[in-house]
Amino acid sequence: IDRRVFDCRLHRKRRKMESLPDALIQHILSQMSNARDVAACNGVSKRWKDSMPYIKTLFFPRNCFDNHSCGDSPDNIVRQMISSVERLEELVVYSPFTSSGLASWLELAGPSLRALELRMDNLSESIACLECPSKLDLINSASNLESLKLWGVLMVNSPRWDVFQNLWNLEIVGARLEDPALSNALRACPNLTHLLLLGCEGVRSFSIDLPHLEHCKFDFYGVGNSSLCINSPKLQSLEVQGCSWIRVRETQFLKSLSISNNAGRVYMVDFGKLVALEHLSIRGVQWCWDAISKMLQWASEVKHLYMKVEFTGDFDVLLPFPEIDLVEFFNSHPKLQKFDIHGAMFAALCQKNSLKNVNSRFAIPCLEEVVVTVRSPLNAEQKMSTLESLLTYGKNLKKMVIKILQMKSSHSSADQFFEDVCRFRYMNRKIVRIE
Repeated sequence: IDRRVFDCRLHRKRRKMESLPDALIQHILSQMSNARDVAACNGVSKRWKDSMPYIKTLFFPRNCFDNHSCGDSPDNIVRQMISSVERLEELVVYSPFTSSGLASWLELAGPSLRALELRMDNLSESIACLECPSKLDLINSASNLESLKLWGVLMVNSPRWDVFQNLWNLEIVGARLEDPALSNALRACPNLTHLLLLGCEGVRSFSIDLPHLEHCKFDFYGVGNSSLCINSPKLQSLEVQGCSWIRVRETQFLKSLSISNNAGRVYMVDFGKLVALEHLSIRGVQWCWDAISKMLQWASEVKHLYMKVEFTGDFDVLLPFPEIDLVEFFNSHPKLQKFDIHGAMFAALCQKNSLKNVNSRFAIPCLEEVVVTVRSPLNAEQKMSTLESLLTYGKNLKKMVIKILQMKSSHSSADQFFEDVCRFRYMNRKIVRIE
């Protein structure tokens, strides 16, 4: 009975669909992208099949041909579907394919493609050597691309690309790169506004000179000793992971900046004036103190500051943060609204002399939220005093979160510190929360 009801409802829906004008059916079906759905609709009726040429996007998921049993190869099936489309604008292929297959697809759809996303799966040099021409070189046929996304790329040799004048978005995820090859690839994309290199290894030192670049995200995999130089006057957001030397001279429009190095050390940062910076995040195991102090000095207009650096010191010498005067720090960052402090930075603000320069006129005017992460009960009295001062002078403070993580001390001071924090939370329960 349930099956008959289902078939009846499906039949009514098809009848309603069939009663629509051709132009409306074409518009509805053109919104489909998944290759399986497109193939299924081809068999519904002649009107539906005649509407397939108006599809704009084709998406082939990773498992698209897992249960493939017919005699035709996946490459040819993709080619047949592309050939049935009048003007394909976006092609996404996650399923395995060959260089000859890609060549045949781009021969048909290359001029009309605006967006191309490919799972290359050619990280192995032995596989890449068998490709002739290479998959990377073949992308040159899609000369009108506006967005290009590549997964699993081997780029040790410069791709044979002409200039992609319309390309504004380039994303490369999971790649083995050589510096000259990457530099030459970027030179072929002079009008990029968005650039993402995620999970890439092999990069040692490279420069970016893209006049229209606005948003940039880099995640370099390896020992964390890469160097980066950017010359992009319109840059608005930048995320960098895995670099030890960073130089960005044109920063008048930079609003969001994140620098981290989980594997290595940050030795040198060189930025222009960060007059527009609103969000700053610095993370890593070890930063040279000169790099930290310069970032804090340049970021005087910052509204959201996140700091999670464990140690300072040059080379292999791990040192704690030097003392930071709390009054001077907040006077130097008058627009700070949210402050996320982790471990070493909080300890530096909690030194004995940090609160000696307080006068009656001192205030933290814009601070609304503080997140403090504490990992040690040492200097408990100074830490409690700093927490109380943040509440006292932060006239607009609405939320304080205290995170107590991995207290390694078995001494009674850890229990006493936790009791003090709990008491502090109870006395200020409308604002303070413990996690």
